[in-house]
Amino acid sequence: MGGHFTTPAAALADELPGWVTLLRAPNPGPMTLDGTNTWVLRAAPGEPAVVVDPGPADDGHLAAIAAQGPVGLVLITHGHPDHTDGSAPLHDLLGGVPVRAADPAHTIAAAPVGVGTPPAVPGIDLRLVPTPGHTGDSVCFLVEHQGQRVVLTGDTILGRGTTVVAHPDGHLGDYLSSLELLSTYTGIPALPGHGPALADCAAAAEFYLAHRRARLDQVRAALAAGATTAAEVVAIVYADVDRSLWWAAEWSVRAQLEYLGRESGDTGVGLEQT
Repeated sequence: MGGHFTTPAAALADELPGWVTLLRAPNPGPMTLDGTNTWVLRAAPGEPAVVVDPGPADDGHLAAIAAQGPVGLVLITHGHPDHTDGSAPLHDLLGGVPVRAADPAHTIAAAPVGVGTPPAVPGIDLRLVPTPGHTGDSVCFLVEHQGQRVVLTGDTILGRGTTVVAHPDGHLGDYLSSLELLSTYTGIPALPGHGPALADCAAAAEFYLAHRRARLDQVRAALAAGATTAAEVVAIVYADVDRSLWWAAEWSVRAQLEYLGRESGDTGVGLEQT
């Protein structure tokens, strides 16, 4: 889910590798940008592909994915419905192809990723990168084929703007650690869950880290100025954001307050609940 920035966090990728296909679901919106990105990775014509994030349960979108067959594996970056509602119908449409996610609730006919055999399709090296924070089950995938590498980032890094930390499932401390990990993937394109592909995962992660640290400073200032509820912090820190998105901003604020509570040695930061 997107934040309020509308510009990319890093330069856009000039082009996708030839073994990567983007299918964008027809579910645009303030939190999904142009729609959910479904990525199809295939080593060579006729080889089984891996599909990352089926997206919503839209018949036309699922048919477009099936038309990319054969498909050998479906992977999930995290459990939000705009990424997973299509999983079960796609599983059926593809004749029982396994669906693997970190959360067993979103895994079908297979073990969750991170358990047992790593994800595998012929000719493609897939490596799980645990990146909790946006949600507790968020993961990325580092993928390599013929010397080219990409990172599929789900909603941990978006193609435009910033993402929310979906409190209480998401945790800011985990998210900052995940961004620090992704900041080591210098020069590797990021293929996000929404928006365009970015040329450099590390550059995007560094931008996100700077943004999060600046937001924490703003939250500290709002508390010092007398804010006593999460809603009051939102009204101060996110005053430039359309009010229709304040509910999402409040997720991030509650995550920030939780993080600051840990940082200062208490759990409530003295705030009333709303």
